[in-house]
Amino acid sequence: MTQTKIWLSSPHMGTNEQRYVQEAFDTNWVAPLGPNVDRFEEAIQNFVGNDIQVAALSSGTAAIHLALEILGVSQGDEVICQSFTFSASANPIKYLGANPIFVDSERDTWNISPVLLEEAIKDRLKNGVKPKAIVAVHLYGMPYKVEEIRKVADSYGIPIVEDSAEALGSMYKGKNCSSFGDIGILSFNGNKIITTSGGGAMTTKSLEIKKKAVFLATQARDDAPHYQHSNVGYNYRMSNILAGIGRGQMEVLPNRVAARRANHEFYKSRLGDMSEIEFLDEPNGFYSNRWLTCILTPSFEKREMIRLALLEEDIESRPLWKPMHLQPVFKNALHFSDGTSEDLFERGLCLPSGSNLETSDLERIVHLIIKKLAK
Repeated sequence: MTQTKIWLSSPHMGTNEQRYVQEAFDTNWVAPLGPNVDRFEEAIQNFVGNDIQVAALSSGTAAIHLALEILGVSQGDEVICQSFTFSASANPIKYLGANPIFVDSERDTWNISPVLLEEAIKDRLKNGVKPKAIVAVHLYGMPYKVEEIRKVADSYGIPIVEDSAEALGSMYKGKNCSSFGDIGILSFNGNKIITTSGGGAMTTKSLEIKKKAVFLATQARDDAPHYQHSNVGYNYRMSNILAGIGRGQMEVLPNRVAARRANHEFYKSRLGDMSEIEFLDEPNGFYSNRWLTCILTPSFEKREMIRLALLEEDIESRPLWKPMHLQPVFKNALHFSDGTSEDLFERGLCLPSGSNLETSDLERIVHLIIKKLAK
């Protein structure tokens, strides 16, 4: 009997997504504006915080691109970016002709190190360059050290782009992620905790920044009866159809967070006592949505042994992100590293974490890991 494939993080629909999409068809709102876009933005605002403005966009990458442009990043500038992340955190820096400066992580959260961040800023200032922005990431749903990073950023007057692509539903000291940066970003890619198939959003406490983002995201058309453009714009606005999916997904977001956290607790209860498995715990005041449950093994060889054993049984798992300063595309980029992210990449593995996993799926995964490590 062939067993069903277990995906790392598959989409999980609720009950009203199709209804909202059908409304878009029935009313012919299929453009990148309309009632679903407005309601989706309102739903995000109500969840993250009423003082937050939201612009629904075509992707989280687009949101980072617009955020950096709005913050004045341009050709030849430098932008500090967390090295331990997905490439979408860093690619928009290059879109603008700027240069990424990669900073390594600390062990408590696996996110950007406040110590190395300040070291990088001091080095760049000593060399006559002030970084234009800091891209800090809440990796795998675990918040970065919000207060410490903000203290460093404010000391040098550098704005923060808060990459919350993986952290919708995560909190730091009772406040939602994507509310801490000068500009925040969210992703609704197919593998995220909620999805719009593809899509993202910008969050900000400034209505002017939201207006600027929407203006740039809709081809920067001037207020004129004809098509007139004084700025280069982009086609980055979310469609009313995809926003309909997002509306339905926001209604079930708390359930999705609860399910992902339950997955993490299941894995930890079954594997946490094994000497060869480590989990990332939440520091005091941190609340992770546990978008992906990740483990650390003793070595690269052990990690690969588990990954390949799962793959052989049609179970998808992934190594932790390969640090940006090790990526061929960024081989010439300056980086400030103490080896933390390299070690995490070598030894770490993301386990299947979808909110639609059944207990039988989790049992199957855990059984294989225990069996493999017992050999």
